[in-house]
Amino acid sequence: MSIVHRSHLCAWALTALVLPAAPPADMPQVKGTLDNLQAAYNGESNAHAKYLAYAEKAKAEGYPKVATLFTAAARSEAIHAANHAEVIRNMGAKPEADVQVPAVGSTQENLQEALAGESYERDLMYPAFLAKARQEGHAEAIRTLNLARNAEIEHARLYQAALDEPDAWPTVGVSYYVCPVCGWTSETLPAERCPSSFTPKSRFLTVS
Repeated sequence: MSIVHRSHLCAWALTALVLPAAPPADMPQVKGTLDNLQAAYNGESNAHAKYLAYAEKAKAEGYPKVATLFTAAARSEAIHAANHAEVIRNMGAKPEADVQVPAVGSTQENLQEALAGESYERDLMYPAFLAKARQEGHAEAIRTLNLARNAEIEHARLYQAALDEPDAWPTVGVSYYVCPVCGWTSETLPAERCPSSFTPKSRFLTVS
């Protein structure tokens, strides 16, 4: 190979090295804040339907603790959807969701899928949507997106804990507590107020 050819190849290689990397396939599609809220509203609406179906599957398989967890998470997702919907209406638009019939697997598979979904929202979707809302200076959007992300952090933790302790799945008499304002979900009531929205613990919903 000639020196000229080699130099051309080296120049091409150096150019290739500085090209921007393609975004991961699961990166959220970030648009304007209104469109992002619609995407979040659609996601939360589908999560609500999915977790209710997962709760029924857990009941059928004899896992009441997991069924209660899914029911509590479904209630939380409905709160997120309602919060997003209110901001969407305040922006002059109509909330729109395409709720699909969820695919239901075994309880273990459902927990794994739920953990993956919550991790995606926690790590990718909500941070990206929040960055856009901050860029656009939309305070209402920032609040509803941030409150939802805080709750998704807890959902992911609870799903991981359930996967780590399968022997506890058949436990009966378990309750979870859900903040009616932001959807924060926990196995125990806060000492005084919701750590995310500061709602008094007396207002928390009990899911048993």
